[in-house]
Amino acid sequence: MTQQSKAKNLASEIIQGRRLKRCEDLSFFVTMDLEELRCGADQIRQHFCGNHVDLCTIINGRSGRCGEDCKYCAQAACHHTGIEEYPFMDKKEIIANALCNEKEGVHRFGVVTSGRSLSGEDFEKALDTYKEMRETCHIDICASHGFLTAQQFKRLHEAGISSYHHNIETSKRFFPSICSTHTYEDKIKTIKIAQAEGLCVCSGGIIGMGETWEDRLDMAISLAELGIESIPINALMPIKGTKLGNLPQMPAEDVLRTIAFFRYINPTANIRLAAGRKIMPHNGETAFWGGASASITGNMLTTSGTTIREDVAMLERLGFNK
Repeated sequence: MTQQSKAKNLASEIIQGRRLKRCEDLSFFVTMDLEELRCGADQIRQHFCGNHVDLCTIINGRSGRCGEDCKYCAQAACHHTGIEEYPFMDKKEIIANALCNEKEGVHRFGVVTSGRSLSGEDFEKALDTYKEMRETCHIDICASHGFLTAQQFKRLHEAGISSYHHNIETSKRFFPSICSTHTYEDKIKTIKIAQAEGLCVCSGGIIGMGETWEDRLDMAISLAELGIESIPINALMPIKGTKLGNLPQMPAEDVLRTIAFFRYINPTANIRLAAGRKIMPHNGETAFWGGASASITGNMLTTSGTTIREDVAMLERLGFNK
């Protein structure tokens, strides 16, 4: 069987209901011709997602001084990156940003905070902000506040949060190589608590941190096993002052291959472009024809993204709808 036939046949089987499992040999994803792989991924994307592209924006609601030691992160206190540091942002500023993004056509708006978790006065401020946002905005609200309890998730849900973001970052095997202050198991536990509360969970990771292709495949399978509905794929943008600041930028072809096989393994999820879009040709435009069905737009937390208007114009030109 030719690679073209294998990619096409596998895409058809997935559309008809087959789901790839951990016990299967998935190594062919690493060696298959990239364009054939992307073509099959696009078939799957078209069947399950159509031409709709889900756009979200995020705001850094509390910045810096994080006590965790994630090697890639500019906000970790153990790194010296010169990032701006500030406490939980004023409610009016967050809501103004949400309204602005809503007006420009974004579907959901996420508030992300640095630190292991959000608690005490800052958590109460967040709840107050979300309650007012629910009354003022029509945009879906996503939160990303680290490790929370079941009671905290319940209160977030009641305040108007519909989605919670919590990346697993990489494979279980590789995770200890990038963080020692919390575990992969901590991540999984938090995701399951959020899901039990009835929240949609957005969870993905970062590629290009020194992991293997097998680690990337393992992450894709783990997310499928968790039933994750939105999967952001970040390509590491090495930041000077972090422990991964001297790593080389990964090739565009590797990013596109990863996006493609994530679509085969997670056929119904939104595969979401995140940090590192600029690595790919035309700022990630080609990824939408190779499995991607969603994107973070506007500015990332600490790395520059694209503007909402640029993305909307690009999607319209490509024939997608938002």
